[in-house]
Amino acid sequence: MKKAVLLLSFLAAVSCKKNPEKFVNDRPESTKSSQTQTVQEKSEAIDKETALKAANEAVLQALHDKNYKRFSEFIHPEKGVRFSMYAFVNPKGDKLFSKSDFIKNQPTRTIFTWGALDGSGDPYKSTITDYLIKWAYSKDFATGQVSINEFQGRGNSLNNLKEIYPKADFTENFVKGTGESAELDWKCLRLVFENFQGKYYLVGVINDQWTI
Repeated sequence: MKKAVLLLSFLAAVSCKKNPEKFVNDRPESTKSSQTQTVQEKSEAIDKETALKAANEAVLQALHDKNYKRFSEFIHPEKGVRFSMYAFVNPKGDKLFSKSDFIKNQPTRTIFTWGALDGSGDPYKSTITDYLIKWAYSKDFATGQVSINEFQGRGNSLNNLKEIYPKADFTENFVKGTGESAELDWKCLRLVFENFQGKYYLVGVINDQWTI
């Protein structure tokens, strides 16, 4: 009996030394919360990556198949899509289409100025269809190496994608060069996406290659 009383007194004394404001499960809950947050962030990153890959593949397939109606479904409903001939995005000189203008003009033979050719500086003029076939999808980019928010092609022209599209995500579809000129005849197509109401839409289509 005396031993039991002494044991209870000891436990009471120990309990009095604990900080009453600190809960016993603070650390486990904190660790659990941190782990849950990390898992959630990883899950969101995976979902985002999956969505961007799917959008990238769909846009490339539409360009490959010359299915421009399907392509137009990815144009941002409010911002439209800007086409940049080279890595340097020029908001004042690059061609920007709203979704409705693209749909209206794509089937026509209307000539547009898309920018200036590297070297000569001559304006590059063509229809929408010709631009998409002969410039934007001049290589079979669907077979290229794909990266998300990372640059593979590094030419000698200024790349200001992240400055012009600071809140966007992009995919890069890189086609290697061949032979002795492999470092010079590579090409890549960057597709710039922004999330709008839960879906990724195109706001930029950027080509890059080695320039003079």
